[in-house]
Amino acid sequence: MSAPVRPGTPTSPFSRRDVLKVAGAIGGTLAAVPGVHAQNPSSDVIRIGLIGAGGRGTGALQQSLSVPGSNVKLTAIGDAFGDRIDGALRAVEEMKDKIECPEDRRFQGLDAYKKVLDHCDMVILATPPGFRPFHFQEAVKAGKHVFMEKPVCVDSFGAQVCLTAAKMADEKKLKVAVGLQRRYENRYRETVKQIREGLAGDIIGGQVYWNGGGIWYRNRQPNQTEMQFQVNNWYHFNWLSGDHVCEQHVHNIDVANWFLDKIPESAYGTGGKQNRVPGQPSEIYDHHCVNFVYPGGVRIASQCRQFPGGDGRVDEFFQGTKAQVRIGEITDYAGKVLWKFQGENPNPYQIEHDELQAAIRNDTPLNNAYYGATSSFAACLARYATYSGKEVSFKEMMDRNIRTMPENMSWDGEPPVMPDKDGNYKLPMPADYKLA
Repeated sequence: MSAPVRPGTPTSPFSRRDVLKVAGAIGGTLAAVPGVHAQNPSSDVIRIGLIGAGGRGTGALQQSLSVPGSNVKLTAIGDAFGDRIDGALRAVEEMKDKIECPEDRRFQGLDAYKKVLDHCDMVILATPPGFRPFHFQEAVKAGKHVFMEKPVCVDSFGAQVCLTAAKMADEKKLKVAVGLQRRYENRYRETVKQIREGLAGDIIGGQVYWNGGGIWYRNRQPNQTEMQFQVNNWYHFNWLSGDHVCEQHVHNIDVANWFLDKIPESAYGTGGKQNRVPGQPSEIYDHHCVNFVYPGGVRIASQCRQFPGGDGRVDEFFQGTKAQVRIGEITDYAGKVLWKFQGENPNPYQIEHDELQAAIRNDTPLNNAYYGATSSFAACLARYATYSGKEVSFKEMMDRNIRTMPENMSWDGEPPVMPDKDGNYKLPMPADYKLA
């Protein structure tokens, strides 16, 4: 499972106090860094590279190429597996006028990301989340604008890497968007605006949910190494996905952080595994129930599950001193509607790409990496709580600087977890789980 960072490994130049200060400003002030001349004047082609050509990476590519009136070209693509590359290119073949990606700029393997960075101005990072901090860091070092999928980290080491890279991106005047698309949805933005204007009073509590059905599984293939199997089946391994509380429920936890304009101080909860499909070994839980405590004693109740059947619920609710908040509607405690969203609500997945490219062309400030890192780590905190059965502190767990990703990756290498003689993986349990 999780292993501490090795002695001597460089850590973030942010002090832990700085991290909390950064996180406390997630309402947007940190993004307001004065810009200089952008890499791409408004009429220039933005060369796009794609790292991670699975389903979400392909979707992000389609949206990036669909920004209205934008002069863009796909110029490089990389993935650990070659068939993903072929699938992504098929998905955008109707946009052939925006594709300039010959065979020699289609890269396969664990080091493909390095090669893509040589052939783009902006990069889409959509590999399994465990890789994200390291790919983001390299992209920023290479001077690339970035769109990266959530979560942006699966442990505290990765959160530190992302915060360091975020600061470097500001210094280089690079633009960074993160695929927490609720922040780009008008219903959410307008609801936050009403909260900031005081319509609901002070937010004193809330509930966030991602309760739904099961997830995909890719069976082991002949001649696959254990590393290939796990990377291909990444959702089911904590060092790659962070468990679904991190990979999926991060959306709702991020909404809580955004609406409160704070990060949690601690988390305490429970979880387990009871509904995974027999014959599909996995080390992640299928349910988590966590209570977050925020500054001032505000508590957010968090649930996520992946069960067949039952009521699905993917939503967020908040209670204020004056009124209660649903996304798009605020009512007082007598049931009177005080405000209801009635505007247009275009696809937020597209809007995040529209606004990223506008920021690149107009050289306006945009850096979502700060809240991307703090919200992703808050989701990791929930996992630490449910696995350990202990109340865990945001600051303490950030201090521990836990790293789950191997330092050296190869297809023949040994992953952080290995199956037992029956092909099963040890499930994290409070009785013996170590907060490394």
